[in-house]
Amino acid sequence: MSQPEEKPKGDPWHAFGYIVAGVAFYGFLGWLADRWLGTGYLVGVGIVVGAGLGIYLTLARFQPFRSADTEQDKHDE
Repeated sequence: MSQPEEKPKGDPWHAFGYIVAGVAFYGFLGWLADRWLGTGYLVGVGIVVGAGLGIYLTLARFQPFRSADTEQDKHDE
């Protein structure tokens, strides 16, 4: 009898933290760039980029891990 594959376990607050931290950090960098360059749109760009990177990190963290057998099969081809 085969065991079902176990998905990575994680706290949903951890995923939420990635997204909030990305928005806050890159939004702040966009705000600083706006003040320095005298523009008014870089804070929005920073928020969108930060949210995108936070989602990317969340997806990368919760992907199933590859087994050593899968890696070996790729090298044999």
